[in-house]
Amino acid sequence: MKKSINDSGQKARIDNPPKENKGFLPMSKSEMRTQGIAQCDFILVTGDAYVDHPSFGAAIIGRVLESRGFSVGIIAQPNWQENDDFNKLGAPRLGFLVSAGNLDSMVNHFTVNKKRRREDVYAPGGQAGLRPDRATIVYCGKIRENFGEIPLIIGGIEASLRRFAHYDYWQEKVRRPILFDSRADLLVYGMGELAILEIAEGLNAGIPVAQLTHIKGTAVISREPEVGDAVMLPATEDVMVDTQTYARATALIYQSNNAHDPQTYLQPTGNRYLQQNPPQQPLSQAEFDALYDLPFSYRWHPAYDQVGGVPGLNEVKFSITANRGCYGNCTFCALAIHQGKYVQMRSRDSIVREAGRMSKDPDFKGYIHDIGGPTANFSHLACKKQETRGYCQDRECLAPEPCKNIDASHKPYLETLRAVRKLPGIKKVFIRSGIRYDYLALDKDKAFFRELVEHHISGQLRVAPEHVSDEVLRHMGKPAFKVYEKFARNFKQIDEQLGKNQFVLPYFITGHPGCSLQDAVKLAEYIRDMGFFPEQVQDFYPTPGSVATAMYHTGVNPLTMEAVYVPKGREKNMQRALVQYNKRENYLLVHEALTKAYREDLIGTGKKALIPAKVKSADHQAPKSNKTSKTKQPNKTRSAKSVPAKQSKNKPKR
Repeated sequence: MKKSINDSGQKARIDNPPKENKGFLPMSKSEMRTQGIAQCDFILVTGDAYVDHPSFGAAIIGRVLESRGFSVGIIAQPNWQENDDFNKLGAPRLGFLVSAGNLDSMVNHFTVNKKRRREDVYAPGGQAGLRPDRATIVYCGKIRENFGEIPLIIGGIEASLRRFAHYDYWQEKVRRPILFDSRADLLVYGMGELAILEIAEGLNAGIPVAQLTHIKGTAVISREPEVGDAVMLPATEDVMVDTQTYARATALIYQSNNAHDPQTYLQPTGNRYLQQNPPQQPLSQAEFDALYDLPFSYRWHPAYDQVGGVPGLNEVKFSITANRGCYGNCTFCALAIHQGKYVQMRSRDSIVREAGRMSKDPDFKGYIHDIGGPTANFSHLACKKQETRGYCQDRECLAPEPCKNIDASHKPYLETLRAVRKLPGIKKVFIRSGIRYDYLALDKDKAFFRELVEHHISGQLRVAPEHVSDEVLRHMGKPAFKVYEKFARNFKQIDEQLGKNQFVLPYFITGHPGCSLQDAVKLAEYIRDMGFFPEQVQDFYPTPGSVATAMYHTGVNPLTMEAVYVPKGREKNMQRALVQYNKRENYLLVHEALTKAYREDLIGTGKKALIPAKVKSADHQAPKSNKTSKTKQPNKTRSAKSVPAKQSKNKPKR
């Protein structure tokens, strides 16, 4: 196999785990013997380091199987250049499970500009290069090479979002469904706890993996089309060559994750079919609670102590997952076809139990970093109808206008937050997950809004209006910008009543499909008038599975089939530069952008100017970065006055 570009130093790869293993799933033969395991039922191969925490997919699937009496071994970040790591636990009795990790391996490895990342927070010591590109395919190839036709099941976000023919940004082409390239037997899509248990029980009962073809929440390769009421997607070969056909396929796939719609989806590929079975039903609250009562150690495996552990744990160690699923349905997000639109919420007692356990951790300092999920303030289904009929096929819950049937209430979430705040040893409970401010505005009871400002933020509340142009927001599936502006005013009012001196920190996306150069200039002007630069600006990243990625590839909104302007190449770079127009290295791009947009009025020394006619100093003066302390913030999001750019002293470097 060709050596990876990023097969870097071995110092962080753990080849000889220590003997001590208190409560972890085994990673070595010696650990298997210690736990009385002669042969693992399943071996789970993952692209992440092994962290025994429910935020890591390998841990949660391993613990779920263990809870049903199956033994599970972990092979974490194996050296794919050799065979030794794949053989170190022997052959499993029932099969191999493969996941690329918590992220698509290509997203993990590359920036939006296709540059190799230097760090990997899911690797020991944060070292990049310990997993291959397209990890699911590579790992499956090594397993087939070493173990032949053993049952092989793939899952995780990489497999889930690549289950149909999909546009691959890094190769700039449409690839086949990942089952064909990986040569796996089964693909588990979405949140796979129920599906993997059904697969395990079937294999344990002696059913050949080739006969496990109709398990909900899975996809398989079939040689004959499904008999009955199946949705036939355009063939892989057709979507590879025709963008309009790709867009139509995306629109159909977009409807394929409705748990109350028992349809099978088929995509012809060569002389076979990708068969996606209907999704699993969402977990009941009791099932969801039970997941978080499993005996996680909430630690990285002790094998990683010698290199300082796994940085990714630090972000979640003192955070609590309260919900899963999201009906916000932003087009740049693939959650709708991975976790689904059905919001599932853990019970208050379950969350309080986890917070209580957390408070006894010797490293805990009294601060819970987050209680949330994909959207923190979603705590139940969008409406009563979803319970029996699923979500609507012809409209969204929140955008462009909220549905009149939406059940906007924060009561369950608020009661949970109050209960956790009262626990001994808890000093503060933060909310760092995304808050949907449009949903917040629909709740007539303002108690949550007030307590959010009073108790659950530290100086700033991060929210994501994403853009200021309503045309761009429409293609993002977001509400009009006036909704955010009203939210910011209400936040300011509550904050002043409480005497808090806190502020809203907005996140924006640049270069999204539908965003013209004029729209990008409008965003830059808004940032100028805010009085400070936002901490994070995300350049649109065409990741597998999202509707916006389909727009990027096809130039068409697949949900409406209307043409969409797509900035690419140099113009996409100009849009990114505009939101950081104060940086010297962006001067030439910003100047070019303003000229092309016929906005030379923003070049010069006027009060509204973004850049001077000529730049002289390293960074011409402009609104301050929000990395300064909050006491130095100029007026913040509330009613920020423009801060004129000052002349500088050196010519820009080319």
